[in-house]
Amino acid sequence: MSPRPQPGDEYVLTFSCPDRAGLVHAVSGFLVRNSGNILQSQQFDDRLQDRFFMRVHFDVSDPDITLEQLRYRFGPVAEAHGISWTLQDAATPTRTLIMVSKFGHCLNDLLFRRRTGALNIEIPAIVSNHREFEALAETYGIPFHHIPVTRETKPAAEARLLELVRELDVDLVVLARYMQVLSDDLCKELEGRAINIHHSFLPSFKGAKPYQQAYERGVKLVGATAHYVTPDLDEGQIIEQDVVRVDHSLDPDELVTVGRDVEAQVLARAVKWHTESRVMVDGNRTVVFR
Repeated sequence: MSPRPQPGDEYVLTFSCPDRAGLVHAVSGFLVRNSGNILQSQQFDDRLQDRFFMRVHFDVSDPDITLEQLRYRFGPVAEAHGISWTLQDAATPTRTLIMVSKFGHCLNDLLFRRRTGALNIEIPAIVSNHREFEALAETYGIPFHHIPVTRETKPAAEARLLELVRELDVDLVVLARYMQVLSDDLCKELEGRAINIHHSFLPSFKGAKPYQQAYERGVKLVGATAHYVTPDLDEGQIIEQDVVRVDHSLDPDELVTVGRDVEAQVLARAVKWHTESRVMVDGNRTVVFR
C-alpha cells in the first residue's frame, strides 16, 4: 500500500457554472495535480436552472504549494468550463466588523462564540450609533466606534463606516440588530458581504413593538431570518431561518426573550456558514452547504 498523504494546509474551493459533463472530473484532476486530498465534498445540480454548484474542502500535502499558486493553476480550469469560483485558506479568520444599536443579545453571542473558537472570525471593530455596548467591547479588547446617525448626518456616518471597512481590511459586516436602514449606495458597496438579522414577523408586524403586536394577535410561532443586505429592505437572499412554537401563556416580555434567543442562534449560524464558504448566492436565492 502507498503511504497515506500527510495532512497539509487546508483550503475551500466553491464554484458554480452551467451544468455539463466532466465538472467533477476536472476539479478532481486539478487536486491530484496539486497534491490535494479531499476532506469534504458537496454539490448541488439545479435542474430547473441547469446550473451546478460545488464546495470542496481539501488539504495539500506539498508544503511548497501556496494559495496563490493554487488560484493561478485553477484559472485555466475555470475558464475552460465557464466557472465562477472562490478559493480560500480554510484556517484564515474572516475579518468581521459588527454593527449594533441598543439590543445586544446578538452582539454578545457573537463575541462569546468568537472567544470560545466556535466562530473562525477576527473582529477588528464594533460600530454603533449608541454607546450602550462600549464597555462590553472594552471587556473583549475590541475597538469601539461610536458613529451617531441622524437624517442630516447619515451620509457622513456611512462614509465613516466605509472608511473603517477599507482601513481595517474588513471581509464581512454583520448587522447584529443595528437599527438603521442603510442607503442603497452602501448596500451596493457591501453586496455579498453584509448580513442582517430580524424577527420573522415581517411584513405583518412592522414598527417599534412587533412582539407586542404579535402577542395581541396570539401568534403561535416566533422566529428569525438572517439574510444578505440589499437595497430592498429586509428582502436580501436568505441564509438561515428558524422558528420556535409559543402559546397563550407567554406575555410580551417572554415573547421577546424567546425571539432574542432565536435571533442570536440564526445569526450565528449564518455568520459561521458564510465564513466557512458554505453559502453561494444564486440570484434571489442561496445554496447553503451545511
